[in-house]
Amino acid sequence: MALRINDTVPDFKADTSDGPIQFHDWLDRKWAILFSHPKDFTPVCTTEFSAVAQLADEWAKRDTKVIGISVDGVDDHKKWKGDIETFAGATAGFPIIADEGLTVSKMYDMLPADAYLPDGRTPNDSATVRSVFIIGPDKQLKLMMTYPMTVGRNFGEVLRALDALQASAKHGIAMPANWTEGQDVIIPATVSNEDATAKFGDFTTHFPYLRTTKFPG
Repeated sequence: MALRINDTVPDFKADTSDGPIQFHDWLDRKWAILFSHPKDFTPVCTTEFSAVAQLADEWAKRDTKVIGISVDGVDDHKKWKGDIETFAGATAGFPIIADEGLTVSKMYDMLPADAYLPDGRTPNDSATVRSVFIIGPDKQLKLMMTYPMTVGRNFGEVLRALDALQASAKHGIAMPANWTEGQDVIIPATVSNEDATAKFGDFTTHFPYLRTTKFPG
């Protein structure tokens, strides 16, 4: 199935490195990040999982749950966590979903319905399982991004995007290019000037369709 922004994300049962889960129950009405990988014990993915482990305090600060997924089994996930923690110098306290049957990868539109893992497979056989999904407390998909195997993901950008999504949901605002927390924000075009003044106070009109104001926080 095709997965689009604002769709309710598919529910599924799966085994993980921390035990079995029902995904919608695991979400528990919180913000969540699901990040996928084509194979355990691969170099770029190891650095990425390490970066996620090092950001544990940042995820907690944003009341956001984090979960990985790879198309290997639980035993490999548990062994791989040892490498991840050694490289990161931090505990990998998040679960990793075992998707050996490719059920979740196909459900989340990372692989075609007829995909399979051949004997002696390599990461190239599941190369498109390289996505990040940010999910809201309403279980809807808020953002997704997919990287090739040769380019490590920038989890500073994932944090920035999460900050923007949370601020937008809380304050009814939009964010300009390269926005970081605390910078000026955009007043949505659906908000009248009168309502904008009542809600935000002073604002700057650059064009009739582009108005900026101080960050409400």
